[in-house]
Amino acid sequence: MSSPKVSVTMPCYNCESTVRAAIESILGQTFGDLELIAVDDGSTDNTAEVLKEYASRDSRLKPLFLEHQGVVGAANAAIEAACGSYIARMDADDLALPQRIEKQAGLLDRDPETGLTACKVGFGGDRDKNGGYAHYVDWINTLVGTDEISLNRFVEFPFANPSIMMRKELIQEHGPFRDGDFPEDYELVLRWLEAGVKMRKVDEELLIWNDPPDRLSRNHPKYTVEAFYRIKSSYLFNWLQNRLGSNPKVGVIGSGRTSRKRYKMLENLGVETAFYVDVDPRKVGMFIHGKKVLHRDEVPPAGNTFLLSYVASWGARDEVAQFLDARGYVMGRDYLLVS
Repeated sequence: MSSPKVSVTMPCYNCESTVRAAIESILGQTFGDLELIAVDDGSTDNTAEVLKEYASRDSRLKPLFLEHQGVVGAANAAIEAACGSYIARMDADDLALPQRIEKQAGLLDRDPETGLTACKVGFGGDRDKNGGYAHYVDWINTLVGTDEISLNRFVEFPFANPSIMMRKELIQEHGPFRDGDFPEDYELVLRWLEAGVKMRKVDEELLIWNDPPDRLSRNHPKYTVEAFYRIKSSYLFNWLQNRLGSNPKVGVIGSGRTSRKRYKMLENLGVETAFYVDVDPRKVGMFIHGKKVLHRDEVPPAGNTFLLSYVASWGARDEVAQFLDARGYVMGRDYLLVS
C-alpha cells in the first residue's frame, strides 16, 4: 500500500466536545490522499474513545495514545509517525474548510522553492470580547507573500499554527518543534526562516481558527508576551549580526517603559543603542542611559543608522512605517518593525 501524500498531524487533549468536528473537517476534504495522525495526549475525558470510534470507520485516521507530555511532544510524535511527503498541522478545536489540503498541497507541488505554506484564516471567536485576538488574525491575513512574511516575522508570529503545511524533508533537515520556555511554533518558523526556508500562504481563508477560553496560548506561561519577546529577541539578534556585523548598533523608535523593557532583552544580547526616537515632547531631548531621545524629524537619513521600531499599537505601527518609507527608508534594509 502506497504512502499518502499528506499527513495531517493533530494533538488532542481533553477535547471530546470539539474533536469530532475537527476530524470530520479533515476526513471530508476534497483532497483524499491523506492520513490524519491524531495523538491523544493522555486525555482524562472521552477523547480517546472518540478517536477509536472514527478510526474504526475510516482507515485514514490513525490514532496514537500517549501518556500526557504536552503539545510539543504530541505534535512531534505525530510527525514521527507520519508517512506523507507533506506534513500539515491541525488543532482539535479548529475547522479546516473543504479545499484546505488540496490548495496547500497544490501550492507546494507548483512551487518547489516554497518549503512551508499556510493560508488565511477566519476568526472563530467573539470580536467584541476578544478584539485583540481578532486584530491579530486580521494582521496575519495581510501577510501572504514570501517577503511580507519574512520582513514581519519579528513583529509577531505570522501564521495561525494549525494552518501550516511543510515539506517532511525540511523537518528532517532543520528539526521539528522544540520544547522550552517559548512558543514552539514561533521558534520553528524563526529557525527555519533563519536557515533560508521560503514561506508563503495560499491567498484564501481555508481554516476557521477558533478562540475558546481554554486555548493553550491563553493560559500557558510559554505563550506569554514576555516569552514571545525572549525568543524573538534571540533570533533578531542573529539577524542583526548577519547584516550589521558582530556588534550591531541601532536606533530605537519608542522610548516608553514598555518599549524599553522589550528592547532590553535585545540589548542584553549585545546590541548597542545609538539613540531613541519619540514624538512625545516630554521625552524628546531627554537621555536614557546616556542615549539621547530624538524627535522623529531628527532621525538621520537612511543608510546611517539601522532603526528598530518598538511602537506596538496597531495604527501607530503602520504610521511609523509610512513615515520611514516617505523618508526613503526601506524595510529590511534600513529598518524593521519588531513590536
